[in-house]
Amino acid sequence: MATAQDFSKVMQDMMASFPVDMSAMQDAFKTSASLGEKMSKVALEAADKSSEISSKWTKDTLNKMGDVTTVKAEPTDYTKAITDFASASAEMAAENMAAFAEVAKKVQMETVELMLAAGKDISEDATAVMKKATDEATAAAKKATSVKK
Repeated sequence: MATAQDFSKVMQDMMASFPVDMSAMQDAFKTSASLGEKMSKVALEAADKSSEISSKWTKDTLNKMGDVTTVKAEPTDYTKAITDFASASAEMAAENMAAFAEVAKKVQMETVELMLAAGKDISEDATAVMKKATDEATAAAKKATSVKK
């Protein structure tokens, strides 16, 4: 009668023949963490600049409101104050929106640069890992073939 082959031993031998190199995983993690750090820096700088723009816009608006809230001698002076405020507000809005657009443009450019650099780094890491894995697999296959002969 035929005996059943113990496949657990075969699997253990096969897994031992293909060792896992954790340094490649560590390098990939470091590359990923570095990208995350750089992207966070870009986002935080943009948030800081946007906060400065918003704060300045608010202060300027409150200063312009002071002219509107003062007592006027003639009713037409109120109309003029409100018209001046509306005009100044529109001008400030245009300036501040342009400033926000510059922040967004800078973030976009820096993000593209980071992604291109990261893509290059990840591609190089992946190529090195695949080459090393192929070399190890080839060596293990040759070793396994020579043992069976």
